[in-house]
Amino acid sequence: MDKRERVIQFFCLLLWLPLGVSAQTEHLMSSARAVDTGKVRVDAERMIEPTDVSTLPLFGERSKTAEQIEWEIRFLNECDQTFNTRAEASQFFSTRGWDYLTEGQLDTAVNRFNRAWLLNNQNTDSYWGLGVISYQQGKLPQSIRLLRKGLEVADTNAVLMTDLATVQLKYYKESPDKLLLDEAVFWLNRSLQYDSTNANTYIRLSWANFVEGQYAPAWEYLHKARVTDLSSIDPAYLKELLAKSPDPQGVFR
Repeated sequence: MDKRERVIQFFCLLLWLPLGVSAQTEHLMSSARAVDTGKVRVDAERMIEPTDVSTLPLFGERSKTAEQIEWEIRFLNECDQTFNTRAEASQFFSTRGWDYLTEGQLDTAVNRFNRAWLLNNQNTDSYWGLGVISYQQGKLPQSIRLLRKGLEVADTNAVLMTDLATVQLKYYKESPDKLLLDEAVFWLNRSLQYDSTNANTYIRLSWANFVEGQYAPAWEYLHKARVTDLSSIDPAYLKELLAKSPDPQGVFR
């Protein structure tokens, strides 16, 4: 199992919450692209930056202090001496971010994703990882904003689109807003244009139709998810849907 698959499996287990119908909107697919760091000596990873911003996504997106500027210069110089390119260094730190995230060390994970972003603000994983951490911390608007930033960099990433829609659906449950629901559906449909094999995308479209009382398309998408991956269907959601409308295909009773 490669790094990407391990991270996806981790979030499937961690974020699939047993909340009945709401569970269909809960888990993220998050991805990381591994790099070979086995022979790389990274003194830069041990450098300590100003603590007031080190655990804030994108360093808090605030004006930099003289102390922070001094640290950034030293950090970038160290990376320039250690890696072939800053893009390579950025990938190293985002991969470490996913490592710390899977270990539950969220502050350290934020720190590493921040460094990845500082080295290369076109590294999608920096926004993606920070968005996932914000989701875990219950900071849904912040998570949505960060995941949107990730899509500004990688606008054909189907899994990221489904992750963004997942957070939007979660937030919709807490603060119903038709525009938020519509945007989530937009991203889910767009995701299918690039990857029609993701059962999670279908099940979220099913739930989005369910909450609007559109039971026929809700069943249609649920069956697409079933054919793609039966394990994607949450029994609690299936029970809720059956209570509203019988299965047109007669598979579930």
